Amino acid sequence: MRYATARLCALALAAMLTAGAGERGPVTDLPLPRYVSLNAEEANARRGPATSHRIDWVFRHRSMPLRVTAEFEHWRRVEDSEGEGGWMHYALLSGVRTVRIASERATLHLQADDRAPAVAHLERGVIARLLECGSEWCRLNAGGERGWARREALWGIDSDEVIE
Repeated sequence: MRYATARLCALALAAMLTAGAGERGPVTDLPLPRYVSLNAEEANARRGPATSHRIDWVFRHRSMPLRVTAEFEHWRRVEDSEGEGGWMHYALLSGVRTVRIASERATLHLQADDRAPAVAHLERGVIARLLECGSEWCRLNAGGERGWARREALWGIDSDEVIE
């Protein structure tokens, strides 16, 4: 049993180290890194890709955005906006895209224009559903309010990523 666990760790580490920018996941063939969201009220992030590994972190915010950095069988190595994370079972994750407000405050505008009327003001840490995203602006749904926020105020989308 100890040999199998050590082998699992070695394989998972190899998967993590070989996954760089522009890579594809060996399990899903999806891009690495990529963003997903938490599909549970509470989820454990473990030191390795198995329930026998120690829990390093507990996420407690449904829909929070997470970055997938590696894959191994049914496990995904994830991290949050502060770099905290670990290995999580894929069933705890969703492909629904969300973002976290990373700046002190972000204004949600009626249109993708600083001069457009404000719909809402979002504080740091607010989680919003990502509806679409261009080069400078992203359309969000935050607490039922829909509008456009500047891309640089958000965490959960790559700088070159466009969502239509």
